[in-house]
Amino acid sequence: MSRRALRRLRGEQRGQEPLGPGALQFVLHDDDDVEEECPKRGPGGRRPRGAGKEGVRVNNRFELINIEDLDEAPGVNGERTDCLLVDAVVSGNKRRAQSGHSESTRGGNAADTAVPSEQSNTCSKLRKKKRKQKNKKNAGETSQNGLEDIDRILERIEDASGASRPGPPPLSTKKHVLYVEHRHLNPDTELKRYFGARAVLGEQRPRQRQRVYPKCTWLTTPKSTWPRYTKPGLSMRLLESRKGRSVFAFEHSEEYQQTQHKFLAAVESMEPNNIVVLLQSSPYHVDSLLQLSDACRFQEDQETARDLVERALYSMECAFHPLFSLTSGTCRLDYRRPENRSFYLALYKQMSFLEKRGCPRTALEYCKLILSLEPDEDPLCMLLLIDHLALRARSYEYLIRLFEEWEAHRNLSQLPNFAFSVPLAYFLLSQQADLSEQEMSSAREEACVRIQQALTMFPGVLMPLLEYCSVRPDTTVATHHFFGPDAEISQPPALSQLVSLYLGRSHFLWKEPATMSWLEENVHKVLQAVDAGDPAVEACESRRKVLYQRAPRNIHRHVVLSEIKEAVAALPPDVTTQSVLGFDPLPPLDTIYSYVRPERLSPISHGNTIALFFRSLLPNYTVEGERPEDGGPGGLHRDQGLNRLMLAVRDMMANFHFHDLEVLPEEHPEGDGEWD
Repeated sequence: MSRRALRRLRGEQRGQEPLGPGALQFVLHDDDDVEEECPKRGPGGRRPRGAGKEGVRVNNRFELINIEDLDEAPGVNGERTDCLLVDAVVSGNKRRAQSGHSESTRGGNAADTAVPSEQSNTCSKLRKKKRKQKNKKNAGETSQNGLEDIDRILERIEDASGASRPGPPPLSTKKHVLYVEHRHLNPDTELKRYFGARAVLGEQRPRQRQRVYPKCTWLTTPKSTWPRYTKPGLSMRLLESRKGRSVFAFEHSEEYQQTQHKFLAAVESMEPNNIVVLLQSSPYHVDSLLQLSDACRFQEDQETARDLVERALYSMECAFHPLFSLTSGTCRLDYRRPENRSFYLALYKQMSFLEKRGCPRTALEYCKLILSLEPDEDPLCMLLLIDHLALRARSYEYLIRLFEEWEAHRNLSQLPNFAFSVPLAYFLLSQQADLSEQEMSSAREEACVRIQQALTMFPGVLMPLLEYCSVRPDTTVATHHFFGPDAEISQPPALSQLVSLYLGRSHFLWKEPATMSWLEENVHKVLQAVDAGDPAVEACESRRKVLYQRAPRNIHRHVVLSEIKEAVAALPPDVTTQSVLGFDPLPPLDTIYSYVRPERLSPISHGNTIALFFRSLLPNYTVEGERPEDGGPGGLHRDQGLNRLMLAVRDMMANFHFHDLEVLPEEHPEGDGEWD
């Protein structure tokens, strides 16, 4: 019978069999670690202070397993736990140690000499593990000391050579001036800052586990009320990449081209319901969504109009090229390609909705995005708007930085909006309380210098601005010839259009009393310089006559999109007389077409007078030979066309109803009476 079965019969547990004095007491010796870390214990199991080190006595060999496992645990307060674990084992056997204390002391020498081979193997394993841990600890301390030494050396070098040199600029100044931040493209980010997350997200339902839409987007958030997304045939390809800039272009598949032809036919019909029918079959056709959005906006349905624009943006963002980036500022889209114009217009309309919604910071980010797509040409002339959005968003530092970086090669000071917005930004920046007195004074001085330059260059802005703000100027300003009516009348038409655009959009930014008093102070200084015969006045006058001869086409396009009445009224006749389409206002004259719409046969080319008459009554009427499948006007089914014409005449005559005229009364035989 085995020992285990014998113990079970006796009812004994393992390790509790009667032992002789010192039979299972053995010592763990470690020449390097145990003698240094485990102090001697005095009577009662207490560890005296300053005592020497010796081995740990264990009564049960199976307790060594726990010691071996717990030996790998981390130390407490940066100390190793070997001694603590051995102490726990010894204290756990306190009763047995106390009862056999006298016997253990007497038989200690015999136990030391009778250590079995298993115990020696266990002790050697413990010593190896402790030595490895000690080596790792020493290596870690050495590497930390080395890093500390390197840091000290670098600090000494900076103190010695770079004390007078300013530190590196912050990360925000290193970014491109047109860098777009993803988090600012979401209007909820700005609304949360104004009203709190609970007010913004309170009515939103939690997201479902099953995703309905194929990808996450930055420009819009897909809604559950939208139709299920299917690829409409819109894609993007990379045209070229050079000098760190990548040129992309949207592409239309054959199916999308057919939908585009149907859309153009629906626009020519002047019936919005035709566009609605087209969207039922192609719910993510971009131009149809934008055109129907304008129709809803004209009917004061702003919510539906904004929803349609967001759906158009979602459709185009799903077609992005993998290398196309919204934030880098290095991706380009050529506005001369009709496929790219829809993206420009969708972004502009979304920006306008965001501004009206009270999110100027998000609208500024969209404005930067539009400008970054083609900053040199600027097809939508976003430079006439970006200063207004920066002031509304209180991004004064950004506006000043943009002006300083682009003034050298874009001459932004020659635009009335920048000439007046930049000094206003300096003045508002000087009113902030978190600046030092020196910074506030320097910003105010810069604001005064620049507003005086703006008033000297554009004197026709002052009086309309005061009229917009309902401020009556004093007699000195009102009677002076420099700011009088002649200043507004004598300026070129192109300059008058820019002034009307700026005042119609940004006049309310000047209504603050502090701003008005600052403006009045500088107006009097300008009048003093004019009376003193400052040569800068004549130089600015000659410059106005030369620079503002005619506004380019992108400015006219911007005015049409802005829908500011004062600016639209100042458009030249050659722009107002031509038809302006909402989905493509004032297309460039050098348009690059990737495909051409099939020519539609004009009914004027036919000499059939009766057919022209019926077309005037029935716009959908077509002769059979005019259909493309019939081979054009020279088709083989001319007789069928005549038969259809006769049938149309019979139907029209059947719908006519003639009523007999009542007989004239006898008292008016000459017919000079009135008809009933």
